Amino acid sequence: QVQLVESGGGSVQAGGSLRLSCAASGHIYSSMCMAWFRQAPGKEREGVAAIYSSGGRTYYAGSVKGRFTISQDNAKNTLDLQMNSLKPEDTGMYYCATAIYSCTGGTWSDSHEYTYWGQGTQVTVSS
Repeated sequence: QVQLVESGGGSVQAGGSLRLSCAASGHIYSSMCMAWFRQAPGKEREGVAAIYSSGGRTYYAGSVKGRFTISQDNAKNTLDLQMNSLKPEDTGMYYCATAIYSCTGGTWSDSHEYTYWGQGTQVTVSS
């Protein structure tokens, strides 16, 4: 079993930055795909970014590419998301998730691929 706890959310003005962190307990391996998802009111949950450490691969939604950076510290069992140049449309509840298996460019953004989920942390960006 794996438990995930997100932190770092808050309210910022457009153009600002936030760094989200996900603390994992249990067994986390580099062979697992880990990701950040977000969900805005009235919208479907969407993949923001994912990382597959053993494969040296990262994935980003087109809307956040160049602004967000996902990273993983295997020694500390943490997953981070550095968010810069935030926009109002980035507002939503952000969740970290872990898949049992690896991910690819064609599967990373599918929420059904992920087994464990955190409770979420709210991010609000005002204009």
